Amino acid sequence: MTETNPYCQALGIQVPRLETAMHRPDASHFSLFIVALLERGGPLSLVEAARRFEEAGIAPAETALASLKKCRPGRPPIYRDGDLYALDPHDDETDLWAFRLGLRPPKVPHLQVVRPEPAPLPSPESPLAPAQLDEAWRDGIPWWSAQRIAICILDAHGGIMEERAVLAFLQARETRRQLTADSARYWRSGAIRVQEDGRWALDRRHPAVASARQAVSDRIAMLRRWAALRPDPAVIRAYQERAERQHAEHAARLAAMRRVLVHAFPAAKPEAVVLLDVARREITTLLGEEIAQARTLLADYDFIFAVGVRPLLQRLGFDPEARRLGELGPGQKTLRLNRQGRTLKITLDLLIRGSCGISRPLGDSAVLRGYLRNGDTTRLRRRLEADAKSLFALYQYGRLHGAVRLRWGFVGEWIPAPWVHRDEQNLYGLMKEAHERGISLEIVHGSAPGWGDPWARARRVRVGREEDGWEMWLVDALGDVVDEQDVQLARLAEPKGEKA
Repeated sequence: MTETNPYCQALGIQVPRLETAMHRPDASHFSLFIVALLERGGPLSLVEAARRFEEAGIAPAETALASLKKCRPGRPPIYRDGDLYALDPHDDETDLWAFRLGLRPPKVPHLQVVRPEPAPLPSPESPLAPAQLDEAWRDGIPWWSAQRIAICILDAHGGIMEERAVLAFLQARETRRQLTADSARYWRSGAIRVQEDGRWALDRRHPAVASARQAVSDRIAMLRRWAALRPDPAVIRAYQERAERQHAEHAARLAAMRRVLVHAFPAAKPEAVVLLDVARREITTLLGEEIAQARTLLADYDFIFAVGVRPLLQRLGFDPEARRLGELGPGQKTLRLNRQGRTLKITLDLLIRGSCGISRPLGDSAVLRGYLRNGDTTRLRRRLEADAKSLFALYQYGRLHGAVRLRWGFVGEWIPAPWVHRDEQNLYGLMKEAHERGISLEIVHGSAPGWGDPWARARRVRVGREEDGWEMWLVDALGDVVDEQDVQLARLAEPKGEKA
């Protein structure tokens, strides 16, 4: 067996063995199918995978084949190509499975948060300190007597205080009325004396003082034992900060990728190809013999999007495993409408209409074939470029919302957009940032924006948010709530002195 193969090289791992991976806690027939693909370094049929399972001692071939058929083997990061199943090594799910199956170490080390040594526990022979009371009463003051609470406060402040100062110290830490100004009228032990000027004085030699100090010490010891059993808040906060930083860095890397959208006709045997540069918004149309240039032009991009992207790239002579790919076609084929089993076929045309409001998103294939037969390259070029713009509008909508809309009669459903990564900036993230910074958003609302000047219909909106909640909404200049589902483009607006 070779030391590496295209899949493992893309992931930066050694070629795995099924015999080793089968003992992992996360091992299932689906995950082991991924290992088999990594081991092969290329496509496998289910029959070939089942035979390999039997060879590794996982299960008899017949049982393994039945299980593989039931585990939905064509879902990401695996994709189906006829009777063969291949792995997308650039899919983040592949890298995650490699980690879960022990095929690669963690990319970042475990955080080591050094906890400071705890202060010594209070001693019955020594006065208390305010910091010790803060630690003992961090989770609330226990149901001690009013006298014990007053003893603790006085002992931590030199033994003598004004009545209002004692009460103020207590009220800053507890809302319950365990100690009041009238409490001193009922103390007969002599541990606390009310002086003529109204101040409370503590007799530190009284046995109740040592008892109060011991109670504080026991309380602190108990809280420290509980804290040792709970996750450290500092560690949790450090992990959250690191995760947010990693998400932002990954989003920046994704945003920096050079992206291109490819549209071809006919898809089975392209005679015309449109390349749409996402960042520059430039369109290149290749006809006839010019299509041979597509392979060279595609090599300049990091992320390629298309409907049926893998077979299309293969027909264009471009290796689909060489780049990160985004499938623009419907990931969900049908939608069940009722209990009687009536289903709606989900088409690309329906998704573009429902998401972008384009009445005629894609040209009729029969008309396009007529253009090819008649050599009417002008009309063919214009229609294919319009189709590419419609696909681009769907791509933008999915990237902004993380999903696309299916609207048909009474049906209104969200369909996940498989070409969008969860770390990429979306509408919710823009709204959150705008609210935190106190600035407005510029949005294009309604139908898809125009190609020449996409921000021509832009308007400013502010972000409303419920207090201490996660729900947010958009409000226009008239105070009306804007339907977020119809937002086609959004960006942070430069502040102009208005109060967002």
